[in-house]
Amino acid sequence: QVQLVESGGGLVQAGGSRRLSCTASGLTFSSYNMGWFRQAPGKEREFVAAIKGRSSGSTVYADSVKGRFTISRDNAKKTAYLQMNSLKPEDTAIYYCAAVLDTPSLAVGGRKYDLWGQGTQVTVSS
Repeated sequence: QVQLVESGGGLVQAGGSRRLSCTASGLTFSSYNMGWFRQAPGKEREFVAAIKGRSSGSTVYADSVKGRFTISRDNAKKTAYLQMNSLKPEDTAIYYCAAVLDTPSLAVGGRKYDLWGQGTQVTVSS
């Protein structure tokens, strides 16, 4: 059974940090590009960050999180991470991880991703 499970969400004060994890099962993790998306109340889902599955480890970030968030992965643990620093109240959202078979370029559109986790809530208080 293919599954992505996020963890690490919670309540954090503005300026604080949080690390989200996304653990995969039932797939060859290293063959997949991994992405993080988020959806705030009343807003559409938006891209946050993505990382390639194979050797290059290339990454891409949304402008809104560039310099504050870092995406990484540990293929041996079948886990992708999103380290979030300098959090702001506007970062409050449900965060989802997603996966798609490795492609030459990293996709930022949610429709490009085939597999999704259930999401984890991150709330940043001011």
